[in-house]
Amino acid sequence: MSTEQPGLLDGAVAPSEQTRLFGHAAAEAFLAQSYRSGKGHHAILIEGPEGIGKATLAFRFAHHILLHPDPQTAPETMADPDPASPLGRQIASGASHNLLHLSRPVDEKTGKMRQAITIDEVRRAGKFFAQTSGTGNWRIVIVDPADDLNRNAANAILKILEEPPRNAMFLVLTHAPGKLLPTIRSRCLPLSLAPLSEPDLSKALGSLGVSLPAAQAERLLQAAGGSVATALKLINYGGFDILEAFHAIVAQAGEAPRKDVHKLADVLAAKDSDTLYDFFCGQVSDHVVAAARAAALVGDIAAAERLARLSSALAEKIGIAAGYNLDRKQTVIEILDAVATQGGR
Repeated sequence: MSTEQPGLLDGAVAPSEQTRLFGHAAAEAFLAQSYRSGKGHHAILIEGPEGIGKATLAFRFAHHILLHPDPQTAPETMADPDPASPLGRQIASGASHNLLHLSRPVDEKTGKMRQAITIDEVRRAGKFFAQTSGTGNWRIVIVDPADDLNRNAANAILKILEEPPRNAMFLVLTHAPGKLLPTIRSRCLPLSLAPLSEPDLSKALGSLGVSLPAAQAERLLQAAGGSVATALKLINYGGFDILEAFHAIVAQAGEAPRKDVHKLADVLAAKDSDTLYDFFCGQVSDHVVAAARAAALVGDIAAAERLARLSSALAEKIGIAAGYNLDRKQTVIEILDAVATQGGR
């Protein structure tokens, strides 16, 4: 278990090392059969919420292709990768000459992951294709996720997608396909993955050694929303406490108690709280979007529009705060004030 890998959650297994996939049998079968047909698309856009297995599926498919480079002789189904095989070891260690995993790089000064995938990372893909162009093997790039590409990097990826090298495959992951450049989406075959069902989520957590009493398990499965990543944040990072504090604050009529707001902001702004802060931002976004949908369903269009504007404003605020490294405590306070006073209850 690669607990030392930057960005890997406590209790998780890196997708490149994961040997099992839960809940996405239909998508896996589609990819295997499409590849075997010889008519598969050169770029697959794997869509779905964070933490449901998109990267695991991408690495499994890459392993399948590299293990069976001739589509005509490839099996119609994917087998679990063998971690002891030479190919399995190469992929797990990032040493495969035919597979490149593009994700946010680590800042050498801080040891933390940067906020975006930069054009320098995408240039690695250009060099990668050039170095392996004479081998005849498949060359596979996993972009994980494309949501993290900055503008220059996104345009650079687009250029490669427009004129893909021979035997090249792009597996582009996204948590929010609507935020990608339309031109990138148009050059990829979309493959949507749904959140895991509670039985599949339970199996996935069990494979990671997560075992909870029945009462806690039920609460966890409901709160996780079909995401293994969310479940691990709830269990291993104090996510339940953050959720309870947040809901208590927004349940107040009007302006929330300053003491409670500052207490939560202090926790989220503490040193090494990046994961918890990101969890909070995601939960706030989901909360406001859910409130907007609920308002629309009962015909309260004015409230739905107000909440939709709030959702956009919060996303912009969070993005600017990250891009300019603004004070995290002040950002949390402003988020909580906005949700509490603008109807995000």
